[in-house]
Parts: sequence; structure tokens; C-alpha cells
Amino acid sequence: MTNLEQARRSRAIAVANQKGGVGKTTTAVNLATSLALAGHPVLLVDIDPQGNLTSGVGQKGQRAPGGTVYEALLTDAAPETFILQTAIDNLFLVPADRNLTGAEIELVSVPERERRLQRVLTPLRDRFAYIFIDCPPSLGLLTLNALVAADAVLIPLHCEYFALEGLADLVGTMRRVRSAFNPTLDIEGVLLTMYDDRTNLGQLVARDVRDFFKEKVFNTIIPRNVRLGEAPSHGMPGVTYDAQSRGAAAYIALAQEMLARRAA
Repeated sequence: MTNLEQARRSRAIAVANQKGGVGKTTTAVNLATSLALAGHPVLLVDIDPQGNLTSGVGQKGQRAPGGTVYEALLTDAAPETFILQTAIDNLFLVPADRNLTGAEIELVSVPERERRLQRVLTPLRDRFAYIFIDCPPSLGLLTLNALVAADAVLIPLHCEYFALEGLADLVGTMRRVRSAFNPTLDIEGVLLTMYDDRTNLGQLVARDVRDFFKEKVFNTIIPRNVRLGEAPSHGMPGVTYDAQSRGAAAYIALAQEMLARRAA
């Protein structure tokens, strides 16, 4: 199958930014849930040792028949054995737990270590319209696996003074991944998160980001929202915890914008 045919049947998106606290997991959970609720089969892949994505969909401590993403990366078991069904129709998960902390070191001696996640996800692509990979806040071997396996990268950016700081490192890493492993890797979009329209700073940062990334920036902006922050403690995505909240409405709008972009 050609890369174009593969892209048409599924879209694998790494949600990445080496800066922590920018809304990566919140974005992965709520965007994936919004697409699943719209009838699209979606797979979430948690490759952050903190396991917040797994907790965010109510699966903390759960293991698939084959284990977690740790076993998926370090064994040759059948990829479908690592999938869990969540409580949401059309939404599935490859979970993570603390064992993943050691994977960075253990992968070093594994042949084709950069392609371990790609090996897992490629056979699953015909089952899912979208695959979202929640990356750790670093540019280590786990994030590298995500970038090699993905079609594109979604970059959440916190609307604060240092928003663009460090992005050169991520863009540089993407450039090296294109050169060595994944020549078609693209930027899916830049998403402005934790936006407060009451401050001049938020408006200035949004303007600077749009000047820098141009049309790659999503029109949808995710506001600061208490309900989005509360939802993970209940093991629920924000869009199901309080569907009427501003945060939920924003992620539903983001899903619609992403679908529209793909259809264009």
C-alpha cells in the first residue's frame, strides 16, 4: 500500500511538545473523544510513562490481554492484543503504566528501536480512522517512536510568554525524522490552549503564533476551563464530563475543523 493510500484510510497523529503543561493529554483525550462521538473509530496510544491519558479515559491500572504499551514496544506479540475498549463507543486505547519508565533505556539495544511503535500501529490502521499518540514532555526515544509512526504532529501551545520557546527543538527533531525515518511527516496543526481572552498577553501570543506558523494554526482556540481540569479526576474526558462547558465546546469545534480540513 502506498503512503497516500494509507493516509486516506487512517490518520496517525502524534500530540507532541517537549514543554510540559501545555495540554497535550487534555487535547488527545478530548479531540479523540469528540471524533469518536461523531462516529469515527479512534485509537488512543499512551506513550507517556505518567499514564495520564490512560487515567483520563477511566482505564488507570488496566491492562489489555497482551499488556500495556511497554510490552507492545518490547515484545513481538500481536498488535491487536494491546487494545482496550473504553466506556465510549468507537474509542479504544493502548494503555500505559509506570513500567514504561524503563523503556527508553531498554529500547536502546533493540534492533530498529525507532520503529517499534510503527510495527505495532501499521497493522491496526485499517481498523481506525484516527490514531492519536500522546507523547511525553521530552524528545527522547519514546517521542521519536511516535514521530516515526505518525503521519503528522499536532502541537499544543500554551498561550503564555514562553510559548514559542523550545519549539525550534521540536521542529528540528521533526526535520531529522523526515530525513532519516519518515519523509512524509507533516505538521497536522498548531493548537492554542489555555487561552484567556481577558489578558493582552494571550492575544499577543496568539498573534505571534499565527505570524510564525501561518495557516498551520487551527482557528479553534481552547480556553482556560475549570471543567476540563476536573474531568480527569473522574476518569472522564471533558467533553463527556460536562458537554455544555466552554472547554468541551471548543474541542468539539476542533474535531469539526479537523474533519473539514481533511475533507478539503
